[in-house]
Parts: sequence; structure tokens; C-alpha cells
Amino acid sequence: MLAVTVCVASPALFGVAETSIPRPAWAGVFVLFGAGLLCGAVAASRLRFAGYAIGVAAAWALVVTAEMGLVLILLIVTAAFSVYVVPLWCGLLVVALNTGAVAITYVHQDQAPFELGMTVGFYLLIQLATLFSTTTLVGEQRLRAQLAAAHVELQAASVLLSESARTAERLRISRELHDLIGHQLTALTLQLETARHVDGTTARQHIDNADTVARELLRDVRTTVDRLRTPAPDLEEALNRIGDGIPGLIVTVDVADGVRVSEHVSMALVRATQEVVTNTVRHADAKEIWVEIASDDRFTTFHARDDGLGAADPTPGNGLRGLTERFEELGGTLEVDGSCGFRVTARVPHP
Repeated sequence: MLAVTVCVASPALFGVAETSIPRPAWAGVFVLFGAGLLCGAVAASRLRFAGYAIGVAAAWALVVTAEMGLVLILLIVTAAFSVYVVPLWCGLLVVALNTGAVAITYVHQDQAPFELGMTVGFYLLIQLATLFSTTTLVGEQRLRAQLAAAHVELQAASVLLSESARTAERLRISRELHDLIGHQLTALTLQLETARHVDGTTARQHIDNADTVARELLRDVRTTVDRLRTPAPDLEEALNRIGDGIPGLIVTVDVADGVRVSEHVSMALVRATQEVVTNTVRHADAKEIWVEIASDDRFTTFHARDDGLGAADPTPGNGLRGLTERFEELGGTLEVDGSCGFRVTARVPHP
């Protein structure tokens, strides 16, 4: 948009078109216009509103004082820009005021009422079309971001649910082992204790009974262990599932060889990946994010970075604060850095 405004204003800036005020003053107002819109794009909330208001007022001054119709495109730019700064009703108010500026500009040219009405109506329709199309575009972008965030949460929930199902199965088998082995060990102990206090054939019979119980116990333990030997979840595959299918964002996961983590640490790493990817989708305007997990003699390290906007002084939200608390409960730490893209580094000590 700013590139378009420079092209539109070039004839007046370089003396090709006339202005009703001195050209240096007109150029100064144009600089104020551009600075106001830039402030509206990147400043904090209050400064954004003030910057945008200055940009709109400067656009009116430029339109009224320039003796060329092409500069009216600046008003269309301000109407489109309103979507990123103010609510829709305020954007419609800007369109109405812009239309008044158009009417003032052409009234000075002594146009016939019909031609004046057609010109003003044309620019009104162009502004409305630009405003609503930009609103639709921004709304679609927000919906995509929300959909991507929901997708990340769903994938993370699926990974955690799978792990929860494995945990429940292990708990059930452990109970079965306790009940089964406890009963059979009790019977084995009784047979051996009886054999100690009797002689001859009777003792032999109790020893044979103990041998039978021991063999049955061994068979049952082997059967249960075979059922318990489910393959351990692949951490890299689980984290890749979280980042799959997000439009416009490439998520690369690299889990170093030899990384072995407990169930609680694995859950923390899944949540960390979910939070980082979600924040990237919502705030970073990034194209790619890299997640790396490594392990040394003391720590398992989680490191994530993106190629987005970053933040000079990042303020952790509820998600990052909760993530910090999760890693602190495991005896670890979490750090964030927004100086070059956005980076999250967490460390968990080995048990």
C-alpha cells in the first residue's frame, strides 16, 4: 500500500503536478501521511490509533491541496488500512469522511451536479469495496490461524490420548500381575513350607505341587510380559504429527539418536511443541519452525525457533507461563528469546 502511495504522489513530489501549497510543505504532509500509517501498523495500541488518525487527516490535506485526481487513491488506501487498526464501524466513518474530502475537492473544480455526484459516488463505492474486501481477507486469515491452532491442539491431544491409553493398559496389566503372581506365590510358599515339615512320599508330593505352581507362574509371567511389550511411542513421529498439515508453515522436527525420556518428560515435550507451533501460527508470521531435541550426560534439551517477526521484549502469555511451570515441576528450566525470530529453550535433568 505504501508503495502505491509513493507512485501516486510522485507527480506532485517531483513538480509534474501543481499543488495549492508550497511543494516542500506538501511533501512534508505526505511524509506525515506515510509515518502515520506506518505507526498504525507497528506501534502499540494507543499509538496505533493516533498514528492512523494523523495519516487520515494528512490524506485529506493532500487530496484537497493537490491539483490532480490520481491522489484520491490515497483515500482508498486509508480505507483499506483501517481494517488493520480500527473496528469496522470506524472504518465506515473514515470512508464517509473521505467521501466528504472528495466532494470538497471537486466542488472547487466547478463540476456539474450530475458529474459531481457520479465522481463522489464512484469513489464511495471504490472505498466500500476495498474496505469490505480487505475485511474479508483479514477475517479469512484469522480463521485460518484459528483453524491451524485448533489443528495443532487436536494433534497434540491425539498424541497425549494415545500415551494415556498405553498408561492405562500398563496399569491394568500391573494389577493383573499383582493379583496373579501374589496368589501363585502364596500357594508356592505354602507347598514348600509344608514340604519342610514332612518326610518321605508326602514331602515329595508337596515338592511336585510346588514345581507345578512355579511352572504355571513362569508361564503366566511370560504371557503377561509379552502383552506388556508394546512398542514405545516414537517421540519424533509424535511431534511431527503435531506440525503436519498446517497451511503456510513448515515444521521440522529433529530428535537426536539416544534420546530416552520418561512419560512425564515426553508429555512436557509434546505440550512445548504444541505451544510453540500455536504461538508461531497466531503471532509470528513465520514460514518455517525448527524443533530440536537433544540429550547429554545431564540434560534433555528442547530447542525451538522460527523465522518470524520475533519480539524485542517478549511477554509470556498463559501458555508459556504454564509451560514454564510444567518444566520447573520436572526440575528443569524454560527460556524465551525474541531477538531473532522467536526461540524457546527448555532443559530437563535426567532422573
